Amino acid sequence: MAGAPRSGLTCKRGIPRGMPASTAPLILEVAINGMTSKEKNPNAPREPDEIVDDTLRCLDAGASLIHAHNRDFDLTGEAAAAGYLEAWRPILRERPEALWYPTLAMAPDMAGMMAHLPWIQAEVPLRIAPLDPGSTNIGALGEDGLPVGGVYANSYDDIRVGFETCERLRCGPSLGIYEAGSLRTTLAWHRAGRLPRGTMVKLYFGGDYGLMGTEPGATFGLPPSEHALLAYLDLLAGVDLPWSVSVWGGDLMATPLPRLALERGGHLHVGLEEFYTPDRSPTNLELVREAVELADKVGRPLASPTETAALLDLPDPR
Repeated sequence: MAGAPRSGLTCKRGIPRGMPASTAPLILEVAINGMTSKEKNPNAPREPDEIVDDTLRCLDAGASLIHAHNRDFDLTGEAAAAGYLEAWRPILRERPEALWYPTLAMAPDMAGMMAHLPWIQAEVPLRIAPLDPGSTNIGALGEDGLPVGGVYANSYDDIRVGFETCERLRCGPSLGIYEAGSLRTTLAWHRAGRLPRGTMVKLYFGGDYGLMGTEPGATFGLPPSEHALLAYLDLLAGVDLPWSVSVWGGDLMATPLPRLALERGGHLHVGLEEFYTPDRSPTNLELVREAVELADKVGRPLASPTETAALLDLPDPR
């Protein structure tokens, strides 16, 4: 499923010029696994063969961009790359046009967190890189019913290293916006003319279960509401950046966000990395189909991977 070919598009915020936002091609991204365990959702693809099968199903159903983790979040550099390549070599042999990107590794600094990217890029196409331009609290409720956990921290120096790495690798940054401050930092780089080509802003909204919880109460950022989205869009007013919406620790499609985003020219970010409710364990394919159904109702055609690369203005691959 894809919209008509759109080679040579001139875009504003991911929208072809002259096209109404409500009918512009939709980038449908799927974050297929993240750190979601089989215990949390038995349908989460963890092994390379599962990642291959899940990715191909999602692409066939209309997704144009895939985000995936490997099996071991603690690996860095060449070792981390090897885990990704087990899945992505066969995927990209079959679908050379597919767009995807890995996650940041666990490391003491941003250089280490991104050290696997050149190793991957030396073996398979990689045109997008992950970067989180800010910090947020991560945790769950403690025994006393109060939030406990830690801080996922990215300093201004870390962010500079991240953007410079994207420039060096000719990768478009995929930016996780957990808090409003992360978007304001991104916009500071934009105003300075230093934001790398191909940047996409992913607006993450905090569902009741947050980033890691299975009990409601410890979450982050803004809630998945119309007013929260409008607050972010106020910050983005007049800025030529494509953006998407996602809900961590909840069900995006059960909120007002996806329709509001589709009507305003935004894009959708779904998948088992973020999805959690205790009463439902969907597959990634089910989540893609739900998003496609809503896009059809609103009148947003699905962008193909090739069209997505044009909409994002990704740098040409090496």
